[in-house]
Amino acid sequence: MDKIIEYMLAEDEGFGDVTSDAVVEKGKEVSAYIVSKDEGILSGIDIIRDLFEEYGVKVRFWISEGSRISAGDILLSIKGDARTILLIERTALNLMMRMSGVASAADYYVNLVEDYDVRVAGTRKTSPAIGKFDKHALKVGGADTHRFGLDDMVLIKDNHIAACGTPLEALLKAKDNASFSKKIEIEVETLEDAIQCVENGADIVMLDNMSPDEVRDVIYELEELNIRQNSLIEVSGGITEETILDYANLGVDIISIGALTHSSRSLNFSLKIE
Repeated sequence: MDKIIEYMLAEDEGFGDVTSDAVVEKGKEVSAYIVSKDEGILSGIDIIRDLFEEYGVKVRFWISEGSRISAGDILLSIKGDARTILLIERTALNLMMRMSGVASAADYYVNLVEDYDVRVAGTRKTSPAIGKFDKHALKVGGADTHRFGLDDMVLIKDNHIAACGTPLEALLKAKDNASFSKKIEIEVETLEDAIQCVENGADIVMLDNMSPDEVRDVIYELEELNIRQNSLIEVSGGITEETILDYANLGVDIISIGALTHSSRSLNFSLKIE
């Protein structure tokens, strides 16, 4: 994550901050603050503190990571070299605004299903290079991070199955070849495949793009066969705030929502030099 932030700063600076060099006196010390223009859940402030302090800027917190914020709230105060603060400003704001937007979206969806025994999770549909920041923000917002990367668990998706054969064939190959230390999840699209994968020891079965009625049928059949407890059941695919309760009340274990990271709106923050 440090290397990614270093790249962000280098990308923004280019061959130098020609504006600050032209108009801001070298060595001038200033005080500034970051203020919220939005409401939501704050995420990324600890990372931004470390960034400023690494460059010799003093930081004072007013609001902590994970707090609920409103428009007008001062998030932190800083004091240090003016040129340094201006160099870091946009990278710091962009990252914290993005992370706070993801955390706020996660918090919103988690609260929608607070009366149900179900876990809301993100996906790997994150922005390139900043997936770890998105995952941190999901956790701050109360959602499960799901996989951080391809090495976290065996997750057999439609393209793996297309390259292998049937869902059951793919599952059995994974059980033969994967380490005992890795959970195995498999994506299925039919009732028959769901039953076969639960019967054959999948840790998690993902019901992909199924309607609530189709999911209800799967849960019913698994219970009738007395195998519902054998696997966690995850639903995924196009689930929105309008439909999430239709899935939550069916007794599924996990609802994964890619929109938490691929479509969340960044909050709006601003840095002001006093």
